[in-house]
Parts: sequence; structure tokens; C-alpha cells
Amino acid sequence: MINPVWLRSFCTLAEEGHFTRTADRLHMTQSGVSQHIRKLEEHLGVALLVRQGKHFTLTDAGDRLYREGQGIIQKLSSLEQIVGEDPPHHGDVRVMCPGSVGLKLYPKLLSLQKIHQGLSMSCRFAPNLDVEKAIAENGADVGLMTSPPQAEELDSRPIASERLLLVTPAEVKTPDWGSLLALGYIGHPDGIHHASLLLGANFPQFRSLEAFQQKGFSNQISLILEPVSMGLGFTVLPAYAVSAFRKPKLIKAHSLENPVSETLYLALRRTQLVPARVRFIIGEMEKWL
Repeated sequence: MINPVWLRSFCTLAEEGHFTRTADRLHMTQSGVSQHIRKLEEHLGVALLVRQGKHFTLTDAGDRLYREGQGIIQKLSSLEQIVGEDPPHHGDVRVMCPGSVGLKLYPKLLSLQKIHQGLSMSCRFAPNLDVEKAIAENGADVGLMTSPPQAEELDSRPIASERLLLVTPAEVKTPDWGSLLALGYIGHPDGIHHASLLLGANFPQFRSLEAFQQKGFSNQISLILEPVSMGLGFTVLPAYAVSAFRKPKLIKAHSLENPVSETLYLALRRTQLVPARVRFIIGEMEKWL
């Protein structure tokens, strides 16, 4: 394989036509340039220059090497620049988060991509364990979780908090224990956790969700409130999911006497060198949340 340093010296010499100017341009000595040319000729087994005192001309082999070699040198220079670049508004960013906060974040991430079209945004909604696994296995760049990750490979910090809300059909003005029992419960993947936190803090009668008849279940965050809006039951959801529901007049979100919030944690791989584009997205998410 041709030594690229020797090739650079040869191509620069062919462009400059003079050893001294070549040495100045490459910040070398004239003897250093001559040594590179000699080593290149020895490596290839052909003469590249016809020397005439202080002047020279390219041989046919030298002319062919220059025509092919200058493109190689340009590509190597571009490669150095590309590898060293860390643009904040270009490249892929993979975000994983709970569905509720995802409903708030994803439209904003797309708006950001519309401004910086070099960005490519991927946003997946997932429960905590799936987020933790994806971050640890390099399946995502940044994750949001509702509890600190347990994996040793991950670091986390609190980034925001999100209120939990009791949501009933719109006609329920002031929910009490009896009205909730009569309504029944609409379940979702985080339902037991959310309901236990909020109902346990506000109703002394609460022991578990088994007290309520389950009237339905959905694992699609945008659909959980559909049966509630039709009067089929109540549920407990984070505030972002409630605010994103498209039929707000058909439901009522209740502020209970003892409010409960869920902490959101930002999770990253401990050994990850965070690119500028990911740092940029994290900064924007912190503003939004």
C-alpha cells in the first residue's frame, strides 16, 4: 500500500512545480520532500520525475500517479474533516420514553426537525424496562423513565415531574369513593402503579384496584380515555396524556386534595460519548418539560 504521506508530498510537488515551495506549503524541509519522493519511487519501482538541475518534469508514470493520487488525497482530507465533525443539527437521534410524555414531546421534536432538516428524529413509546434495556444495548440514544434505572451501565438524573390525574366522564363533577365504585376502572399498562399512588393518597378506603370492576383495558396511550369519554369508567393518567386527548369536553380531570406527581428521569449510557446533536435535543426537552 502506498504511504499516503509520501503521496501527499508527491501530489503537492506536482502542483507547485518546485521543491522549496512544496516544503514551505507542507511545513517540511526540502530534503524531507526529496526523501518522500525517493521512497515513493523505490516502493513503486518506477521513476516519477525527470530531474534537470533544480527543475523537473513528470514521467508518464508520475503523471498517472498525480492524476489518480490527487483525488485520493482530497478524499483523505475530507475524511479527516468528516470524522472530526460533531454538528448539533445533523444526524439521527433516537429517543425512548413513556407514552404520556411522548405525546407531548414527539410533535415538538418534529417541529425541531422541520427547522433543522439535517436531523432525523426517532421517538418510541415504551415502559421503563424496555427503555432501560434499549439504552444499555445502544438501541436508543436518550431515554426518559418514571423510575431510576437499575442497570449499572446507565446514569440518570431527574429532568421533570408530571402530575397524575383522576379522569372521569365529564358528568362526574366531584368524585367520591361511591361514584368511583359505581363507574368501574379502565386499565392500562401503568394503571395499577398510577392508581395506587393517587387513590392511595386521597381515599382512606383504598387498598387495591381489586375493589373496582375493570370495565376495559388499552395499551395505546391515545386510546385509554376513549371509554372514559363514553361514560364506561374512570382511570388515572399522567397530565400530558390527558392534555393530548382530542375530546376534552367529554372527560373531566380532577385535582384531588393530595396531589401526586411522578418524577421523570433522563437516562444515558455511562460510557457514552454524547454527540452534540443528542446534547442539543436533551437541552430542548428540558425546556419543554
